[in-house]
Amino acid sequence: MPDRFTPASSRRVVRSLLTASLLLLFVSLAGAAQAVGLRDTVAQAEPKIAKIYGAGGFQGLEAYQSGLLISAEGHILTVWSYVLDTDEISVTLFDGRRFKAQLLGADPRLELAVLKIDATGLSYFELAAAVSAEPGTRVLAFSNLFGIATGDEQASVLHGIVASKTRLEARRGVFETPYKGPVYVVDAMTNNPGAAGGALTDFDGRLLGMLGKELRNTLSNTWLNYAIPVDQMTTTIDQIRAGNFVRKPTDEPSQKPEKALTLELLGLVLVPDVLERTPPFVDAVRPGSPAANADLRPDDLLLFVNDRLVQSCKALANELSFVDRIDTLKVTVIRGQDLIEVKLSAPVEP
Repeated sequence: MPDRFTPASSRRVVRSLLTASLLLLFVSLAGAAQAVGLRDTVAQAEPKIAKIYGAGGFQGLEAYQSGLLISAEGHILTVWSYVLDTDEISVTLFDGRRFKAQLLGADPRLELAVLKIDATGLSYFELAAAVSAEPGTRVLAFSNLFGIATGDEQASVLHGIVASKTRLEARRGVFETPYKGPVYVVDAMTNNPGAAGGALTDFDGRLLGMLGKELRNTLSNTWLNYAIPVDQMTTTIDQIRAGNFVRKPTDEPSQKPEKALTLELLGLVLVPDVLERTPPFVDAVRPGSPAANADLRPDDLLLFVNDRLVQSCKALANELSFVDRIDTLKVTVIRGQDLIEVKLSAPVEP
């Protein structure tokens, strides 16, 4: 037999309904507050993102990437890449203003570069105020992925979490990266053309790191989404800004061997060296040579030789002149959208 409907039971029902209504209202307000908070975070970060345009076009390579302003006077942090390998680097800010940028310096081992544009009073990320994050931290990734924003359009924003903080291993499948320090691995899809050099922040807009380059393991066909923590870059950035950056002495070969490696020994023929900075593209590979055995192919662009950046045919020849022909040479090339590393050894003399 059902309970009788009494004034006391009626009050309990009313209190229950009121409690449920307040709970729903609280959840709704909390969600709305978070949405408003995120909108404010995005609105504050957008003016600090730069859209960078430079070299590209070879083999379908994109001629754009992202950057983040790190001073009110126009200093921009970005990744070091072929996009910057030109005298005509341009930067577009959030309001559509376009500037010619100067490359102040770069550290290929950290895969970073610092640009400067002639502007003042800009919004920027304060590197000294950057924070660190732990796995599970909710993050935002700001970038010009796919080059969508060409004027005053907003940069793209992705959200996700820090999946882990770990060292970027020297080898992932067939890839090896110059940078081997700690990175934030994020579950947001930051590994897209043009996203490298963007900013990773927490939900409060505090800078965590710079988005890394595209990395893909062709064996597993998986992409790596990561960012380099700010504390790994600040010393080099400060040195570049101060004009005091020099590579570590150990980076510099000191003496040429009596018998050095040559392109001919490796079986490589480059494109005609007609310009001061002709990119070291492979024009032909001699059959049966070390280059052929390593599956190097015409149109491969040589990027690193023993982890040293080679920006031209002349720079490549110079680097080889410091490598003894009995040593194994490590070469990193760009083939299409892939970064590939191979090792070459010249034939042993009888």
